[in-house]
Amino acid sequence: MIPQETVNLILDTAQIADVVSDYVTLKRRGANFVACCPFHNEKTPSFYVSPSKGIYKCFGCGKAGTAVGFVMEQEHCSYVEALRYLARKYHIEIVEEEESAEEIARRQRSESLLLVSEFARKFFSEQLQGGEGRAVGYQYYRSRGIEDATIERWGLGWAPSARTGLVDAARAAGYKDEYLLGAGLAVQNEDGSLADKFRERVMFPIHSVSGRVIAFSGRTLRADNPAKYVNSPETEIYIKSRNLLGIYFAKSDIAREDRCILVEGNVDVVMMHQLGITNVVASCGTSLTVEQVRLIKKFTENITIMYDGDSAGIHAALRGIPMVLAEGMNVHVVLLPDGDDPDSFSRKHSRDEVREYIAQNEKDFIVFKTDLLLSEAAGDPLKKAGLINDIADTIAQIPDAVKRSTYAEATAQQFGIEVAILFDRINRTRRKLQEDALKAAEREERRRRNDLPPSAYDTVVSDAQQPAPEPVVQPTIQEENRILGPSERDLLYFLLRHGCDELDFESDSDYYSGNEQDKPSVADFIRDAFSDGTRMANSAYAAVYDAFYALYDEGYGQQEIVKRMLDAPDRRIAEVVSQLSTEKYQLTVEAFEKSMTTTASWLVAQVPRAILGYAERRMQDRYETLRRQLPDATPEQEPGILQEMVKIQAAQRRIKQRMGREKNTK
Repeated sequence: MIPQETVNLILDTAQIADVVSDYVTLKRRGANFVACCPFHNEKTPSFYVSPSKGIYKCFGCGKAGTAVGFVMEQEHCSYVEALRYLARKYHIEIVEEEESAEEIARRQRSESLLLVSEFARKFFSEQLQGGEGRAVGYQYYRSRGIEDATIERWGLGWAPSARTGLVDAARAAGYKDEYLLGAGLAVQNEDGSLADKFRERVMFPIHSVSGRVIAFSGRTLRADNPAKYVNSPETEIYIKSRNLLGIYFAKSDIAREDRCILVEGNVDVVMMHQLGITNVVASCGTSLTVEQVRLIKKFTENITIMYDGDSAGIHAALRGIPMVLAEGMNVHVVLLPDGDDPDSFSRKHSRDEVREYIAQNEKDFIVFKTDLLLSEAAGDPLKKAGLINDIADTIAQIPDAVKRSTYAEATAQQFGIEVAILFDRINRTRRKLQEDALKAAEREERRRRNDLPPSAYDTVVSDAQQPAPEPVVQPTIQEENRILGPSERDLLYFLLRHGCDELDFESDSDYYSGNEQDKPSVADFIRDAFSDGTRMANSAYAAVYDAFYALYDEGYGQQEIVKRMLDAPDRRIAEVVSQLSTEKYQLTVEAFEKSMTTTASWLVAQVPRAILGYAERRMQDRYETLRRQLPDATPEQEPGILQEMVKIQAAQRRIKQRMGREKNTK
């Protein structure tokens, strides 16, 4: 855990313009800076950086925050990871708190493995500069059209043919054998000696999402070597199924373009990036896994699978589709002309031509699968029935009920069958998958409880076969209670804009405390209205409310509270604070701008009205709930419900009369 003193030092040291300028070119405009937003495509700059306030704001896509928030958005990392990034940038040492000896040892070992992996990357890169590396490895890269700038950017290299080339260099640099073995860079012979894992191969480093080298993929250039590619084994820092080749270089563009293009080969992904299509990743020499799909989903929900147009490429695409669908992703497939792969196709065409080909030829997964299987059915009724069932089983993987319904209706229309028949198959398939998943979970629980190893005959249903649970969508500023949402937003507006301001009520006001020295702040006044335990209906708004008062009670001022909330690890908080504190916001309560001459007098009028308006809306929400219950009420329940509804209406009338009186006295 990072000590709070260190967190404060990092936040105080980081300069927003300095941090943002690492990613985009800023141009000064008065006291601020402007740029084209790094989070979405635009031609006219709408991204502003304010050094005096320490925040950034895009008036195009709405993203806003401070330095740590910017790093979180740009690097798609957690709050703690962003703090560590800024600490490294500003050379601030982080001394962890409450780490056990075991945790310290584990962290130090992981760091040692990462350091020796980075040493290996440099070693392989240096081998390209002369000798066999220059004559063989470098010439191979050039023959494939890979340019020097690309070689340097990706850290491509050459593993020499010597049996202990890397081992000897690493030992000379002070690295221990245990780390060479632990990082998968060396193998141990029967006599206990070490030898290089990679020899006489062109080397492709595999980076983590944060840019650390964690593994390698080596390609042989010898035709007589059956092992065309050799990849690093799984280690403490590298799990094949959880990593993607190129994700570090592609993540920002995947998020910006809201689409990921998935290819198969190492050279495929490198050449696509070199061409200028940079939202591309590859699956590290493995079949696509659930963990890899989930990694992509951190940056986008849209994926285009771009495989070779031959039979192997087609079936590889088909295998990956159910897995992607089960994670709630939107899937398209684009097949290249037979005989081409992304590497060869990118060398024959310009960036714009490749983009245009993808746009014109990518197909929705249902269209792709239907076209493919229909050609195989060739008018055979039984094959056609099997095709329909196959597509229904694919649709069953989709967790979102609305998407399932849409695809089912489109498929039913295409094949001229009743949609109810298709739904019946889909529902039966989902029940079967859920039952299988439950049985697998029960088997695993029994095994864990009895401390038994997994049995060879236990068929564990993979994540790819399980229908994903219906997504739990956290309410945001766009997804709010229809009745209460606007009033809740008004109250948050006052907290975020004027929470620390005093309310100077006149002596004849119902809210006058009787003491000129005892003037409540806006925040105190609103909190009193919630003293009965009321919680905002929108969970995101409630989180903002709680976060505000946590900082307010610690004594932070208005501007500092907003800055810290924009940095909140919960990005829902940052989103709401961004929209209510950095944009023009139109209050739903009536304004008195014509008669109000100062902010202080405006607040005295508006804050109480906002609270009264919220109280009236809460009653209306309760009234609507009772009204919905009425048709199903028993004869015994009905009189009580009607009586409560009458009381609510009377209370609403009293509140509205009071609001009217206050308006007329202003």
